[in-house]
Amino acid sequence: MIRAMEVEDYEQVRALWMTIKGFAIRSMDDSREGVERFLKRNPGISVVAVEDGKIVGAILCGHDGRRGCLYHVCVDPAYRLRGIGKEMVTFCMRRLQEEGINKVSLIAFTVNDIGNAFWRCIGWTKREDLNYYDFVLNDANIIHFND
Repeated sequence: MIRAMEVEDYEQVRALWMTIKGFAIRSMDDSREGVERFLKRNPGISVVAVEDGKIVGAILCGHDGRRGCLYHVCVDPAYRLRGIGKEMVTFCMRRLQEEGINKVSLIAFTVNDIGNAFWRCIGWTKREDLNYYDFVLNDANIIHFND
């Protein structure tokens, strides 16, 4: 079952994030408070997949009024290759269209071969015409990568 993510899903979603090899978690942005703030700003757009009574997939999805963005797209490895990821992406895209958003972006680590293959397979285009830049406003927002 695919449904909108709720703040009450946080513990299960975080537990899922922690099982995904190579996944990056930020100490503040990905805390319960950070995710709750994100969900309140973008109600009904983020998604979870529930099977066997547990959350097996999740996407944080939001927009700035102009462009949508997908964050932390993941499916439990035991549930992959069943169309769950594509179904969750479709859910998010429909919600963004309902909000009048016409373009969606995402970031995939270059070393994430599985993720990059997924995006190519479902028709997303890798941009070669731009560079992605970051500027850290809060050094306390520490990144942890899952081994």
